[in-house]
Amino acid sequence: MKKFIVLIIVVLFVTAPGNAQVYTNKVVGAKNEELIDSLKSSEYPYSLPILGAKAAAAGYDLPYSAGIGINYFWQESNIIIENLFVGFNNGPMYDLDEIIRFDDAISTSNAVNIRPDVWLLPFLNVYGLFSKARTSTEIFAGVYLPDTNNVWSEVAAFTSKAEFDATGFGIGITPTIGIGGGWFALDMNVTWQSISALDKPVMTFVFGPRFGKSFKFKNNPQSNIAFWAGAFRLHLKSETSGSLPLNEVLPVDELQTKVDESMENVAEKQIAVDEWWAGLTPIEQANPVNEAKYETANRALDTAGELLNSIDGALNDEESATVQYSLNKRPKDMWNFVVGSQYQINKHFMLRAEAGFLGSRAQFIGGLQYRFGL
Repeated sequence: MKKFIVLIIVVLFVTAPGNAQVYTNKVVGAKNEELIDSLKSSEYPYSLPILGAKAAAAGYDLPYSAGIGINYFWQESNIIIENLFVGFNNGPMYDLDEIIRFDDAISTSNAVNIRPDVWLLPFLNVYGLFSKARTSTEIFAGVYLPDTNNVWSEVAAFTSKAEFDATGFGIGITPTIGIGGGWFALDMNVTWQSISALDKPVMTFVFGPRFGKSFKFKNNPQSNIAFWAGAFRLHLKSETSGSLPLNEVLPVDELQTKVDESMENVAEKQIAVDEWWAGLTPIEQANPVNEAKYETANRALDTAGELLNSIDGALNDEESATVQYSLNKRPKDMWNFVVGSQYQINKHFMLRAEAGFLGSRAQFIGGLQYRFGL
């Protein structure tokens, strides 16, 4: 069962901002008068961004209007799994949220993305994202059943890890403003990550505000180094569902023995609950507390029994049997803190690195970008 649980909670956190920190900068200061005069007097040679010529004439230093970047992204994040339903051979779906509890679930991703972009306006960058990722999910969970006192205890514990490949695409925008080398950027993107085990791609939304400052090198005005700090917020579409062949997700060679043993355990607990209930007087049975204990115990044991019967039936034809599932998942923490730096070799080439930490998510991104006029 553990391989199945791992597979159905796959979550793809392979979305990254991915943009080098370039921006339209308002040149100010007496020491930059020569550059300001040059910007105002020179004819802007490119079609993009729209209003680029007017911005340059007003003393703004624009980056090259188009670019392409390649980025490596690593992320590890804790996730919360809720509302777990499982069924077999397109039969009834069983709510396992009460009897299966996740102590921890950790998603780790290693991704490479390609990011083409253009400056549509002097203060608005528009980009696309195309990614390929290797993601793993590790879980720590247990199966819980109640006793005659309605005390829930763990009857089985398991931990496991599975790895999957993912392909994604997305679109994003980055409004920015820069004055005297200081800048503020709001990065936003939506991506869809596709994996064969899921019915639909997983949609994520990333929002990343950043404040930074660039420092020029005296011997090379086109070269600078930038530092910034900000935040990273990840919103994940919570619903996930799918269908898979039984023999791909369950250890069928060992499963029948485990199902038989589990049926005996459930039957023993059911007998104990029934004997406890029968031993109560009518007044004690009418007590709302005892009624609630009895109903809760029966509900959990009925769910476990029905699930085991469904698995047992599916094992009669394991080659064609299928497993259906649905669940909700979410990041344990939506926000974390980021710091980063970029070395601009010249206006064509930039190297960037950024780290995220605090909360239950850690991440790193490193990339190279090439820019050109369009």
